Amino acid sequence: MLRVPLLLLCLCCALLLAACGEDDEGGGETAATTPEPAAGACEAAAAPEPNGEGDLAKPKERLESGTTYVATVTTNCGAFEITLDAKQAPRTGGSFKSLADAGFYDGTTFHRIVAGFVIQGGDPKGDGTGGPGFSVVEAPPDGLVYEKGVVAMAKTGMEEAGTSGSQFFVVTAEDAQLPADYALLGRVTAGQEVVDKIGVAETDPSTEMPVEPIVIQSVEVAEQ
Repeated sequence: MLRVPLLLLCLCCALLLAACGEDDEGGGETAATTPEPAAGACEAAAAPEPNGEGDLAKPKERLESGTTYVATVTTNCGAFEITLDAKQAPRTGGSFKSLADAGFYDGTTFHRIVAGFVIQGGDPKGDGTGGPGFSVVEAPPDGLVYEKGVVAMAKTGMEEAGTSGSQFFVVTAEDAQLPADYALLGRVTAGQEVVDKIGVAETDPSTEMPVEPIVIQSVEVAEQ
């Protein structure tokens, strides 16, 4: 699970690098089903009640290389699609799929938004400290760049590279300049305009949480 302090540290590093001359990351193929373009403000949604820390068994599911898996993330701001990287991240993708299939993400939020950096969600507690009660480890692929549209899994600074629970983030920076520590999940392949809308939502500067709730209504993974 990626906790807030680590991303704050990475953001500071990214800002310093930008002054001298920082997760998952644009481009990619177009998925078969494209959500309708989002326009205007997000629909009003009540903040879901925190569910507390999960207590789930570690999943054994792995994605099959050669099969295309697309996760549709539906929010009160619209829907976007993530094509999971079955070849480079079969274990991370399998864990994410098992959580989605169980409805784990339904009623969670995007609890952290840093404009021009990342949007982060998937925490049942809604404050960046929760998870499913297990973690899996899969080393990020060599040469991974956390560019716009890349989706990766969050973790704490104390956990080894490639550790993931349930929290994930979508990179909104052109290049977040993060170290290759975060497990790859996939890429946004449809609905980038929805991600962009979420990425500029008004936030509380002290917490980086959106002022108005951005609710993940469902995450559904289908083979295409």
